Amino acid sequence: MLDFEKLKEEYALISRELSLEGVHDDREKYQRLAKRFSFLEKILNLIKIREGYALAKDNLKLVISDSKEDEEVRKMAREEFPVIEAKIKSTGEEIEDRLFEETEPERDLIFEIRAGVGGEESALFTANLFNMYSRYIEKKGWNMELLSSSPTDIGGFKEIVFSVSGKGVYTHLKFESGTHRVQRVPATEASGRIHTSAVTVAVLIEPKEVELKIDPKDLRIDTYRASGAGGQHVNRTDSAVRITHLPTGTVVACQDERSQIKNRAKAMRVLKARILKKMQADETNKITQERRTQIGSGDRSEKIRTYNYPERRVTDHRVEFTIYRLEQFLEGDIDEMIKKLIQEERKKNYESKMLAK
Repeated sequence: MLDFEKLKEEYALISRELSLEGVHDDREKYQRLAKRFSFLEKILNLIKIREGYALAKDNLKLVISDSKEDEEVRKMAREEFPVIEAKIKSTGEEIEDRLFEETEPERDLIFEIRAGVGGEESALFTANLFNMYSRYIEKKGWNMELLSSSPTDIGGFKEIVFSVSGKGVYTHLKFESGTHRVQRVPATEASGRIHTSAVTVAVLIEPKEVELKIDPKDLRIDTYRASGAGGQHVNRTDSAVRITHLPTGTVVACQDERSQIKNRAKAMRVLKARILKKMQADETNKITQERRTQIGSGDRSEKIRTYNYPERRVTDHRVEFTIYRLEQFLEGDIDEMIKKLIQEERKKNYESKMLAK
């Protein structure tokens, strides 16, 4: 249960601090206080709206229960009652969402989508997932940058890597790591038989410069001529870059840009994200095992989500939640699923806190 009174007290306290003489002397502290003040102001405005709805609900209750009131007026009050209740609920959820996002770290992410079991069909679904995330990112107003890709001859991807930045990126997309399974009839299947394929998704936090320093002596950098699907040359110079981090054996290649310098910069971003993830997961020399744990082996049985084309459904197996609008989901309408995952995470966190008391 949210303690609105504490939020009001904090708002009043910060308001007083911001009015003190010399508050601008400590620029860092002032910016932190101003940011928190602005956030609380928005929350308190929502609380006022919610309180207004609550008052309206109480008034409607009185009208409905008043036998002396005109029947037509009572009828209108009964019709309005569920509308007001819905507004109270939705406003409360919006307040919770904003408070939850405020506690989450603001981190940029690097996505790696890789074809698993299923050959060309898996590569095609890799492209489908890339399109799904691209549309969702666009709807949210976030920024996306393609870092690396390995396209196939028929429009799929063996692997595609991209970065995502913006407010709330980590909160909404951190659940996507794992194996995504697809069940459908491939375009090349003459008999109409349903195939099951798998694609792995890894969501990595992009490290900030201060978090990870890599010794240049630990890197081996190779350059080679970039080529596209089917061997078609993307560039006639040695612009493609492959970077190997010798202590961990981590290898990243990038060839999408025509400039060797740009390919090197992008490859380093991916390399750092992979190394940071490994370091955070296991600091006792189990680095390579962690990455397999995060993205799985690409086997059909290691799944977090299933996309079933014949039944037009998407099922997330972690929360046993199913949506029967596959087409819209693959066009980036995935908020309902993500909201369910966020709610389940909050529920588990709340239960853990209760058990700890």
